[in-house]
Amino acid sequence: MAIVKTAPLCPGHHDWNRLPKEIKPDTFRSSSQMPKMVCVTNGTSFLGLWIVRQLLLRGYMVRVTVHNTEELQRVGEMEEFAWYSANNKLTGVVANLVSDSTAALCDAFDGCYGVFHTSSFIDPHGLSGYTEHMVNIEVKGAEKTVEACCMTSSVRRCVFTSSLTACVWQRYGFSEDCDFVVDEKCWSDQHLCTEKKLWLALSKTMSEKAAWRVAEERGGVNLVTLCPALLTGPAFSASCASSAVAYLKGAREMYERNLLATVDVRRAAEAHVCVYEEMEIGGSGRYICFDKVITRPEDARDLEKKLNMGLGFSADENSEEYRSSQYHIGSHQIFNAKLRRIMELSPFGRSCRRESE
Repeated sequence: MAIVKTAPLCPGHHDWNRLPKEIKPDTFRSSSQMPKMVCVTNGTSFLGLWIVRQLLLRGYMVRVTVHNTEELQRVGEMEEFAWYSANNKLTGVVANLVSDSTAALCDAFDGCYGVFHTSSFIDPHGLSGYTEHMVNIEVKGAEKTVEACCMTSSVRRCVFTSSLTACVWQRYGFSEDCDFVVDEKCWSDQHLCTEKKLWLALSKTMSEKAAWRVAEERGGVNLVTLCPALLTGPAFSASCASSAVAYLKGAREMYERNLLATVDVRRAAEAHVCVYEEMEIGGSGRYICFDKVITRPEDARDLEKKLNMGLGFSADENSEEYRSSQYHIGSHQIFNAKLRRIMELSPFGRSCRRESE
């Protein structure tokens, strides 16, 4: 894989960098006009790699940002990407979203029409892979990334990966036995997350809000956010064990309220691309992404085994722990009709669903 500072635009396309940002339209109807260069931050993460795969299959030119040259080399050596790398369809740049300046990120995004920010930060010093220390890091990374998108004249769209944990932890839903609906209008309670030491939920909530604030204040870029459930799929236990531990803190409470959900990483990646393309005709706002809600004890125990984690679901059927695992509080529901409509209209989304089933 080539290591580039800025990648060339696709031959025959307009040089958008020479046009004032405010007059560049976000409507491209023919394939010859469609800007095909996009950037995926943290492109070697579990989700990032699958987004890269989906984009390449759809004909996009993809640039990935990685933390170091070793990660870049690892992607370049993957056999499935060999043809794309050899034909300059896949390029990479080393960019640290935490330590690099905003100007450096602008260089990384230069020439790209869209940015997929997968927001993948892991604390190697934390037992769970995610500590309180990471909250400010994630927020600063979100602010810097969206600011760089706003400052880079070629960038018109940003798809920001948040988390379903930024939606479900609401004090009303977790303090009373009540019916509770989670949709795109819901935000997790930051004070509740702090009280329960739910650092991933807190950081995703704060970083997504920071992204929206910067996009509104700076202008110049269309932002959408996706809130995926716990990622599953091929080799997920080995690929994202640390983030799974952080996501599943409070798993018992989520399970008891029908809010413990998962999504196959292939479907999550396809959702990102579908939403990106929906922006061409007005797609906006937040999108909740999940394909399964864990409601049965056997499904909860199966998830526990796949993750090789002790979540308290693997218990003897005669034990009090097992009996309590079958108890659900209220009629809580998660709605994702907004995203489902887009996916159902996409032939790629239908194909992805068949693969993940």
